[in-house]
Amino acid sequence: MSDVNANIVQPLKQFYKDSVHLVKKCTKPDRKEFIKIAWATGWGFLIMGFVGFFVKLIHIPINNILMST
Repeated sequence: MSDVNANIVQPLKQFYKDSVHLVKKCTKPDRKEFIKIAWATGWGFLIMGFVGFFVKLIHIPINNILMST
């Protein structure tokens, strides 16, 4: 029984304790921080969209050349 306690119950208790500690430590971002995060995320979406568009733009002619021969 103590083997089960040491291998299963104790790690679960420690995980629970660490999780509660993490949630208590977390805070909501203020307006300035939220806008900064949203701005960075928006720029990331925009850049990744352009990268995908240009990869597709380059891929289509190369694919047509390879498939036509």
